[in-house]
Amino acid sequence: MTRKVAIYGKGGIGKSTTTQNTAAALSFFHEKRVFIHGCDPKADSTRLILGGMPQATVMDMLRDVGAEKITTEKVVKTGFGEIRCVESGGPEPGVGCAGRGVITAIDLMEANKAYTNDLDFIFFDVLGDVVCGGFAMPIRDGKAQEVYIVASGEMMAIYAANNICKGLRKYAKQSGVRLGGIICNSRNVDGEREFLEEFTSAIGTQMIHFVPRDNIVQKAEFNKKTVTEFDPESNQAQEYRTLAQKIIENEKFVIPNPLAMDDLEKMVVKYGICD
Repeated sequence: MTRKVAIYGKGGIGKSTTTQNTAAALSFFHEKRVFIHGCDPKADSTRLILGGMPQATVMDMLRDVGAEKITTEKVVKTGFGEIRCVESGGPEPGVGCAGRGVITAIDLMEANKAYTNDLDFIFFDVLGDVVCGGFAMPIRDGKAQEVYIVASGEMMAIYAANNICKGLRKYAKQSGVRLGGIICNSRNVDGEREFLEEFTSAIGTQMIHFVPRDNIVQKAEFNKKTVTEFDPESNQAQEYRTLAQKIIENEKFVIPNPLAMDDLEKMVVKYGICD
């Protein structure tokens, strides 16, 4: 059965990098068949898988040729590890709702049967703004069954994770979506692991993996590759391999209990962490 996963987190926290590196590890090390659906208007959720190749987005194609002429072959590209990729895209700058593009693109992919039954994982790489209905769609309408939140030990990343949990809790009963855990994309701040462990325990979930900071990620990105493709023997590639394995084996899926702001503020003060 295909597992449908939504990746959320604060803007700039490394959702797309984490998603692509995890997908590459799932394919290369664990022989899983993976599809990435980029739900960010910047359309940068698949560039490392595709070697930096610009990808026509669903919204671009809609504007250029119309919905009736959009085919899976025109918008879905295959990259490293036979990972299939599509980008929702967004409206022209200053015009329209970017979240609406997410809804439109997912509906079109379903109508065109792009999410084939042979897939092991579909990843939705989503902007962290769950206030917007479009960006909440994967968890609101049951498109995704499980959610992972990318965070770090920085104050604003934790605030964002807590807010995303509020949105997830709101939609969990109607859609059945559950939180699989928090992925720490480390920023090397003081007390980071301990802060994340206390926060995840407090909201009733787990830190599924602590991904250490390593400059090889940036080197791989400069070469338009994931770490697994760039250097599969590197320590960082093995970290993503471990994260992928933990996701495969994960059985702890919960409806989170986000913290009240006062309690979250106390925890932040305790660790003395700020941006």
